[in-house]
Amino acid sequence: MEEVTKSVLAEEILKRLDLENLCSVACVSTALRSAVVSDVLPSLTALDLSGFSPEEETLNHVLRGCVGLRSLTLNCLRLSVAAVRGVIGPHLQELHLLRCSLVNSTVLSSIGTLCPNLRVLTLEMADLDSPLVFQSNLTQMLNGCPYLESLQLNIRGILVDATAFQSVRFSLPETLKSLSLQPLLESEAILLMNRFKVTGSCLSKAALLSPSPSFTLQSLSLVLDLISDRLIIAITGSLPQLVKLDLEDRPEKEPFPDNDLTYTGLQSLGYCQQLTSLSLVRTCYNRKISFKRINDMGIFLLSEACKGLESVRLGGFPRVSDAGFASLLHSCRNLKRFEIRGAFLLSDLAFHDVTGSSCSLQEVRLSTCPLITSEAVKKLGLCTNLELLDLGSCKSISDSCLNIVSALRKLTSLNLAGADVTDSGMVALGKSDVPIMQLSFRGCKRVSDRGISHLLSNEGTISRTLSTLDLGHMPGISDRAIHTITRHCKALTELSLRSCFHVTDSSIELLATRERQTQGGSKQLRKLNVHNCVSLTTGALRWLSKPSFAGLHWLGLGQTRFAGRRETVTATMCEQRPWLTLCFDGCELGCYDGWEFHTPQRH
Repeated sequence: MEEVTKSVLAEEILKRLDLENLCSVACVSTALRSAVVSDVLPSLTALDLSGFSPEEETLNHVLRGCVGLRSLTLNCLRLSVAAVRGVIGPHLQELHLLRCSLVNSTVLSSIGTLCPNLRVLTLEMADLDSPLVFQSNLTQMLNGCPYLESLQLNIRGILVDATAFQSVRFSLPETLKSLSLQPLLESEAILLMNRFKVTGSCLSKAALLSPSPSFTLQSLSLVLDLISDRLIIAITGSLPQLVKLDLEDRPEKEPFPDNDLTYTGLQSLGYCQQLTSLSLVRTCYNRKISFKRINDMGIFLLSEACKGLESVRLGGFPRVSDAGFASLLHSCRNLKRFEIRGAFLLSDLAFHDVTGSSCSLQEVRLSTCPLITSEAVKKLGLCTNLELLDLGSCKSISDSCLNIVSALRKLTSLNLAGADVTDSGMVALGKSDVPIMQLSFRGCKRVSDRGISHLLSNEGTISRTLSTLDLGHMPGISDRAIHTITRHCKALTELSLRSCFHVTDSSIELLATRERQTQGGSKQLRKLNVHNCVSLTTGALRWLSKPSFAGLHWLGLGQTRFAGRRETVTATMCEQRPWLTLCFDGCELGCYDGWEFHTPQRH
């Protein structure tokens, strides 16, 4: 009977818990610890540790009993090459190494030596090596992993040498189905496409004598110095079987007219008849460089050539107006994801007849589109399958559309950053049954403590489902709003109070008290950002220390009084919680946007 009980405990309860809950259960009793260590950990085949950044000792302790792993995801913000090398091996078929700020390219040669059975590899690295050293290590990795089906290599930094992937085309395994590289020169990308074309044709001839399938790349994602007609034509000519194409460029100067993207390049995308996902984005920080040679006619040609698209993402098309964007909505009948960035001519008219065309829309992102108003949101409200609505920096969005938003029964993510919504508008959201989990009011200057009270105190669904909340850059937010949050938001795990100048030590005390009231059923905060909360004093350190905030993984403290005592604060808090990441660099939650600039001292 005891064996049966133990088996039921492991199979029906423990194996359904995530790693953090398993660790908590193991601390309850010797019997539960034994069940976790002997029955659960060895049976795990996949482990995702991207939610926090462990140091080497913690990582080794966690992985010691996980002998059956086939898939491993690590947040490497505080890990060295030696630490990574110590946990990988031939048992792994899938490996994701994220935010590797301390790991140089020698980890590539280690992967090639230790992981010969790898099928999927994702690696995010800071720019720490010369291109020649990187190329040598990359070649060793590719030669040592002949079965790779998915490869994603992102090198990040201020002035990354885009020649790092020069040799990649000579070593890519023929099993590859998905490829993502950042950064890459346009000229190198064209040579890479020519390599695919040669390999594909050779294999096709061989296929006449052998039943083995030809080389086929189905997903391609590149961050380049330039997107041009030459590049698009090379891609479509070499990879007509593409299902997903994601291209982003960051030109340092305005491209010449004969070396830019025009109608010709867009129309050639029609050769990829299986294409269902397309992303074309031009990102130029502090420079007014865009796809100036594309207007509505170019998007008309695209919409006619690629009617099977289910996901469209376009950024940097300032000359395209309502007519062009509407043609995509009407031509692509199975469109589920629609994202437009920086479209200064996009207005409500593009969505006038959206229900007659794209009722299948599940995700809509309209970022920095100044002509979009509440009228567009009212039309989108008729798309009842919407799960995500992002209206970031659309400053003409007002309260008048919030009743429509509140009727979207499947909506789980809402971004109203910079919108002109007010405290009164919060009543509609607060009383609704919309199951929002991620919510941003960043920069909404007309929403104050009273609005947060309307949002969370009206017994609507949102107070029970909300897990991520961004109240950054809101001058009307003070300790009173935090009191409302701690009282009503039981599921909250991520909170950003960035640049909320009226948030004081009392808010930290309230959050700490919420953490310790486990009998109330509140989840523990995982990430907290108080960057530039200038009213905080070092006295709040006592509330940030044990036993409060037991589940905290990430804490942003930049431009506060803590920053002046960085060494003391880091020593005190990280000694108590070795898994906690303290960020003084101004990153967003989790350091998703600036980890490549971190140094060991900042960890």
